Amino acid sequence: MGADLDNTTVEKAYARWAPVYDLVFDKVMAAGRRAAVEAAMRAGRRVLDVGVGTGLELRYFHDSAEVVGVDLSEPMLRKAQERIRAGGMRHIAGLCVMDAARLAFPDETFDAVIAPYVITVVPHPEASLDELIRVVRRGGDVVLVNHIGADRGPRAVLERWLARQTRHIGWRPEFPWSRIEAWCASRPHVELAERRAVPPFGLFTLVRLRKRRADMAPVPQAA
Repeated sequence: MGADLDNTTVEKAYARWAPVYDLVFDKVMAAGRRAAVEAAMRAGRRVLDVGVGTGLELRYFHDSAEVVGVDLSEPMLRKAQERIRAGGMRHIAGLCVMDAARLAFPDETFDAVIAPYVITVVPHPEASLDELIRVVRRGGDVVLVNHIGADRGPRAVLERWLARQTRHIGWRPEFPWSRIEAWCASRPHVELAERRAVPPFGLFTLVRLRKRRADMAPVPQAA
C-alpha cells in the first residue's frame, strides 16, 4: 500500500485543481454525486457534505435539506460559494474550512454525512471515518463514493504504480476495499448497509455505512 498523504500535499494539490476541477471532473463523477445525495436524503434533511470542494453535488439536494459543506481547501470553497450565490441555493446552511479527521461539530449533529470521492484522498482515512460516524445520529448514514482499488492481481500492481506517480496531485488509486471493511468490522456500532457500483462503467463504488441504534437488528451484509 502506498504511503499516506499529508494535509500539505492535499491542500497544494487542490489549490492547483480549483480553477479547472469542474471542467475535468464534473461529468465523469456526476452519477456518483447524485447517488450519494439521494442516499443521504433518505436518512433525513440535516446533511454534512465532507470534501464539498467546488460544490458540484449541492445542486442535487432537495430544497428542504439543510446542508453544511466542509473542505480542507479554501480555494475550492471559494468556487463553491460562487456556485451557491449563482444558483440561489438557500438549502446550504454554510461552508467551512475543516479537516475531515477533526470535525468541529458535536456528536450526532447530522442525519447523514456524504463524502463523495474523498476517503481515498484524505491523509488519515480511518480517523476520518471515525469522525464522520461520530457526527451522524444513531440510525443515520455515512455515504461514500470512491474508486476502490483491487486487493490483488495485475490491476492491484498497476494501481500501486499509479499511486507513486500521482501522489503529488492528491490521488490514491490503489486504496483497497479491505481497508474500509476492516475499519467497519472493528466498530460494533457501525454496519455496512449498502455497497454497489455506480456509473460510469461501474468505475466507482457507493458505500453506505449505518450507525446502529441500540434497538436495531443487524443489517444483512452487502455482497
